[in-house]
Amino acid sequence: MSETGRQHILVVDDEPEILGYLRRGLTFEGFRVSTAPDGETALVLAEQDPPDLVILDVMLPGMDGVAVCERLRKRDSELPILMLTARDRVPDRVAGLESGADDYLVKPFAFIELLARIRALLRRARHRREEVHRITYADLVLDPKARTVERAGRPIHLTAREFDLLELFLRHPNQVLTRDVILENIWGYRDDVPESNIVDVYVRYLRQKLEAGGGKRLIQTVRSIGYVLREE
Repeated sequence: MSETGRQHILVVDDEPEILGYLRRGLTFEGFRVSTAPDGETALVLAEQDPPDLVILDVMLPGMDGVAVCERLRKRDSELPILMLTARDRVPDRVAGLESGADDYLVKPFAFIELLARIRALLRRARHRREEVHRITYADLVLDPKARTVERAGRPIHLTAREFDLLELFLRHPNQVLTRDVILENIWGYRDDVPESNIVDVYVRYLRQKLEAGGGKRLIQTVRSIGYVLREE
């Protein structure tokens, strides 16, 4: 997404009329639009200014749209790609989809249908990114970006320190974390580790909140060493 917050669409087509038509229409709908008349130019533009979505014609001079799609997909497995073509045969649609395209639209098309497909692809991509950002274990879901936590769908309100401690456990499931490791990662202590039960206190706070709805214990005590996030 651009600095202005507008989503960036790269349109690749060798027909100047199509490029102009889509640039005007998509700009009017609030998108930032770049255009390329061939595959080589498209790959350069996508590298210099990564788009949020690519509209890609199959029939291009030189490198065809299928080859361009494959190259783009290798760079970014999550980039939404919508292919355009005048060919409506099943083998052509299959070739486009197998090259990594997310959707396929046959020319001529109605702009309103293209717009609907673009918005659907962008929504799907946003949802995938949100899912990737979340960390899950058992029935726990933590979103580092939104700084929210749920257990079995129930929101759990944590202090900043409790949130950081839970995130540390979730990023190292089934791994024993010593008290010194926790102190270093959460409180910043390295060499001069204080004699304190602060780790035990915060683990107790965290357990109380995580288990308040009747959930089973997930943070286990490892005697004389520390704690581990593990189902038992």
